[in-house]
Amino acid sequence: MMNVCKEDNTLPRNKYPEETVEKILDASLKLFFEKGYEQTTVLDIVNNLGGLTRGAFYHHFKSKEEVLYAIFKKDDNLINSIFEKVRNAQVSNGLERLKYALKLSRGAGLENESRFNVMSVSHSLLSSPRFLSEHIKDTHVAVKFIQPIIEEGMADGSIKQGNPKIIAELLMLLSNIWLLPNIFPNDSKDEMAEKINIIGDIFKGLGCDFLDDEICDNAIESINKLKI
Repeated sequence: MMNVCKEDNTLPRNKYPEETVEKILDASLKLFFEKGYEQTTVLDIVNNLGGLTRGAFYHHFKSKEEVLYAIFKKDDNLINSIFEKVRNAQVSNGLERLKYALKLSRGAGLENESRFNVMSVSHSLLSSPRFLSEHIKDTHVAVKFIQPIIEEGMADGSIKQGNPKIIAELLMLLSNIWLLPNIFPNDSKDEMAEKINIIGDIFKGLGCDFLDDEICDNAIESINKLKI
């Protein structure tokens, strides 16, 4: 009897499925960065998995969109680590703690520039209710983290008295919305740099002068690495 060869799309036995997931995420991130999220297909990802089948992909992910969310979620542990470091930092006042938080988060962004680039140029994410919901939720989490730092600064006099909740919300909205290139895709790098300086001027006027040279330089460096 003639044997008919068929593609085996079943998941091979794997004692370490987390390694398969990591392989999918790494291959996808590379392709999203090089080709663009919209231009990358599931088949492209499968073809870069070193022999793993399409079945292996679909065993772990339903779509490339789910892969993208998983890539972003990998940063959650990093963010929690930053929160812990900021809380325990030995600094002179609340304003210095805020600066330390911004420097740590910006440094983490530079270390994960590929992920940031993918999100920044993936304009189709704007039509995704899930993406917008997750982004808003993350912004609320950041506000709850920043607000006590603002309160600390107001208590010790390093930040001018005001409404710490509103100031924390304004900082996160400007940072997480106004500076996000896939929300304002037509901004040039020079315009984004100008936005950073405007944000610094706004908060200086509010008595929360956090934009020092290091924070500004790191922000400009991350902008210069964007694929826009």
